[in-house]
Amino acid sequence: MLKKRPTLLWLLAPYVLYLAALPLADRVHPTVLGLPFLFFWLLLATLLTPAAVYLAWRGDRKRRNAA
Repeated sequence: MLKKRPTLLWLLAPYVLYLAALPLADRVHPTVLGLPFLFFWLLLATLLTPAAVYLAWRGDRKRRNAA
């Protein structure tokens, strides 16, 4: 199925941001924009998730219309 619809790989981005990289981002003292690093990381992942879903949807829709 993935060979037919490679744009669905975009849906792995939120998984990687939340689960795989979370132990690597377990820091408190470095702050980004006044937020602890871990909180900033989760906020960034939350904001990037709809973008990844949109890219997967758009790529899948284009592929279906081309077929």
